[in-house]
Amino acid sequence: MKPNGQILTLLAAFVLFVAVPAVYGQATQQQSGAAETQLGGGDPIRQLNLTPEQREQIRSIREQNKSERAAINERLRESNRALEAELDSDNPDEALVEQRLRDVGAAQAAAMRMRILTELRIRRVLTSEQRIILRSLQQQAREVRRERLLNNPDERQRRQAERSRVLQNQRNGLGPIFPRRDNPRRPRL
Repeated sequence: MKPNGQILTLLAAFVLFVAVPAVYGQATQQQSGAAETQLGGGDPIRQLNLTPEQREQIRSIREQNKSERAAINERLRESNRALEAELDSDNPDEALVEQRLRDVGAAQAAAMRMRILTELRIRRVLTSEQRIILRSLQQQAREVRRERLLNNPDERQRRQAERSRVLQNQRNGLGPIFPRRDNPRRPRL
């Protein structure tokens, strides 16, 4: 996954967790949130120690964008399907493939724009201390993902197989566009 995709995935998880209603009262939440922040563990949302007003503002931001986000995601799915259909045709038209690529790119840009603007609006709700905690949590999540990939050969193989499948689709099922990184090149004679 690209770095922007990782950040956006983390943001989506953050926003999703914020939408969960608070079970405990504000005093209990503040005490447990402060203790967990000091210990470095626990629920990331509690570590942010959001006030009920902040939670409501974040819910409102998500609700405002809900229908637009759904429309953008549907547009992205449809443009990807159209591109795949053209690539899978018996005789793909290069001009039509280019147009489908532009459509996919525009849909991806719209989706990214929506995610980034939502993150920006949510960050404006947070205090400076909460933004520092959020950055720290995002960095920890990136390190955990990186460590998981390095230490888990099954996950690494699954990701490589997924990349290979995507690349095969890009070449109409003919195989990867680029040689695999883990295979050293043979010296020329």
